[in-house]
Amino acid sequence: MDRDDASAIATGVSGLDYILRGGYARNRSHLIEGKPGSGKTTLGLQFLIEGAKKGETCLYITLSESKRELLSVAGRHGWDLKGVQILELVPPELSFDPAQLQTLIHSSELELGETVQSAMAEIGRVRPDRVVFDSLSEIRLLSQGSLRYRRQVLALKSFFMLNNVTVLMLDDLTAEQDDLNLHSISHGVIRMEQLSPVYGGERRRLRVIKMRGVQIRGGFHDFVIRPGGVIAYPRLVAAEHEVAEHDTPAMSNNRIDTLLGGGLARGTSTMLMGPSGVGKSTIACTYCYAALERGERVLVLLFDETKRIFLARAAGLGMHLEPFAEDGTLMLECVNPAELSPGELSSRIQAAVEESNVRIVVIDSLTGYLNAMSEEQHLVLQMHEILTYLNQKAVATILLLANHGLFGQTAAPVDMTYLCDSIMLLRFFENAGQLRRAISVVKKRVGPHEETIREFKIGGNGVAVGEPLEQFRGILMGSPEFEGKPTDLLRDKALCSRRSRPSRYRRSKA
Repeated sequence: MDRDDASAIATGVSGLDYILRGGYARNRSHLIEGKPGSGKTTLGLQFLIEGAKKGETCLYITLSESKRELLSVAGRHGWDLKGVQILELVPPELSFDPAQLQTLIHSSELELGETVQSAMAEIGRVRPDRVVFDSLSEIRLLSQGSLRYRRQVLALKSFFMLNNVTVLMLDDLTAEQDDLNLHSISHGVIRMEQLSPVYGGERRRLRVIKMRGVQIRGGFHDFVIRPGGVIAYPRLVAAEHEVAEHDTPAMSNNRIDTLLGGGLARGTSTMLMGPSGVGKSTIACTYCYAALERGERVLVLLFDETKRIFLARAAGLGMHLEPFAEDGTLMLECVNPAELSPGELSSRIQAAVEESNVRIVVIDSLTGYLNAMSEEQHLVLQMHEILTYLNQKAVATILLLANHGLFGQTAAPVDMTYLCDSIMLLRFFENAGQLRRAISVVKKRVGPHEETIREFKIGGNGVAVGEPLEQFRGILMGSPEFEGKPTDLLRDKALCSRRSRPSRYRRSKA
């Protein structure tokens, strides 16, 4: 028995070999099914181009598209089909040749026999290693019956195997009732889907329904079609990745570390929760800046602002990040939720960690990430895998989540607090006619943390953290009551006079 028989061969599609645990099975027939526009032809061309690069003989048999159309598709992707032979089969009655027209014999009987015989003859002449048969829908229509269609496909499969050919048979799902027939015949089955959300670009995903003798990576995997071909983004499974060693904690070089008991532990996730504008991005930026000064690489995923605004805001706080962004130490990526699929996002994070050795990842914000997901349940499951993976890789992760509302009672758009190892809560409060900010750590799984509520201020020199707000109560509930003196709070000499101002809050009689 040939040991190479049914061994894995490369698909030519980035990410698909990982999903198939090596690639397609050699000398076997595979069914690629999907509705028109899902990317079957592009996937087939990449398979043949990969074989041509390795010196294999490749043949594209087309019944639905012309050779001119295939060359046009290849040209738009920047491909050279040199080494890929194209056999264009045109039914006799569509050739506009009067000699080919007949009326005594049923056209389907003549066309089907001639079509199959022409394909077999070309394969016998070329002796290809790889073949793409596009498409089975034409064979189905010519067969005019389920039984005859199955027999024709079985005959083609047997012929391909006898000639040691690895085949991709494309089907555009024009007849759903024949799916099980094709599935039972094929060695492997891949379904490609195109989804149209209410807003934004189309989403594409694929699923390996069957691959005999292989423990495939199941489930749906996102993919895109861009200049250069199909790119698949395997679903992230944290359990398949090794655990890295944890080292010293990530520090921010200010008193925020005191609240956290010494900084952010490596391999943990921290969520910054609070209303819009309270300072979540600024606090996350302080940790990024401190890490960059230590020589670490940082990845920041921006959902809610542009790179220019992010860098300008950091520079206004005394953190000049432009040099780090220019040399690649700071990886700033603006994410458009309407265009980016969740699978592509997780693949970007994984590539940054494994290829660029990123030590801190910031997602700004989860609210924008939520908009990229169709359902809240999928967001939680996806984020669970991402956080578990980053924790295993000893990466410090900072997540930002904006609450609904600015003052009073606020609510988070999604409850993900149980996924995070630490939670830092930021709130607005008012005193003496001024808007102030409070910060506290309400959860930390690894090590001790301070249980006080402190005031913090954002200025030209960054973040300043004050003493515990012992004179207030009810800050976290959204209805603070002031029991002390206004002079106990952080004062901005540039804006406030030294004279005490009467508090707008009711003094407690207690």
